[in-house]
This record gives sequence, C-alpha cells and structure tokens, in this order.
Amino acid sequence: MSRTFFDTNILIYQLDKRDMKKRELSRDLFRDKATAGDAVISTQVLQEFYVAATVKLRVDPLLVKSIIHMFENIEVVVVGKDLISEAVDTSRQYKLSFRDSLIVVSAESAKCDLLYTEDLNAGQIIRSVKIVNPLK
Repeated sequence: MSRTFFDTNILIYQLDKRDMKKRELSRDLFRDKATAGDAVISTQVLQEFYVAATVKLRVDPLLVKSIIHMFENIEVVVVGKDLISEAVDTSRQYKLSFRDSLIVVSAESAKCDLLYTEDLNAGQIIRSVKIVNPLK
C-alpha cells in the first residue's frame, strides 16, 4: 500500500452534510488507509480541521475534540521550524501558497507517496509526492 497524506479538506468532508457522496467517499478512503496504517496527517491539518469544523460547519467544539482524539492512531507529522523553512523554499520554487507547500513538505517528510487534496493539481508530482484528488 502507498502511504497517503490527507489534506484538511478530505477530513472535513467526513463531517459535511451538504455533499453526501463526498462525505461517504472521504470516510471510506480515510478508514481504509487508517486501518492499513497508511494514513498520515500533520499538526497543521489538525489545527485547520478544528477551525473549519467548528467555524464553517458549526460542529460543537467538544465533538470535534473527540474526533481529533480518534486520530491518535494516525501518524502525525509535527510541523517545526525545519519544515517551515522547507515550505518557504517549496512555495517559491513551485509557486504555491505557503499553506499548500507546508502540506507537501509534511507529506514528503513522512515518506508519503500520495497526497489526497482538492487544493492542488491532480496528477502533479511535487517533491516526490503525487497529488491526487480522490473525490473526482
């Protein structure tokens, strides 16, 4: 199996009641990868997940906190100054937003083959990580 990094938007769809197709697909993808031990996220993703779930979807903060606790068996990349520095360079080299660059370098640091996201160009390979939009 390929190690897969999950961007925030894929996790948020698991709670989004507006698009049931994307909700079920994102749940299935994450569950399958997590069960196989191939799912990876980062501290950035956890932070963005909390904000998006509580602000955009208006999910109760305590419920979101309990969902975050369910991620405890998932590998979490800790974003530190070295990754931030790499993200700055990646942002400049690939002309990406800093946020997207930090996601890419976090995925690379965890030796992920794939990055599931809707935010970048599917099929593109950035720093050895293939970008996949699994919800198309």
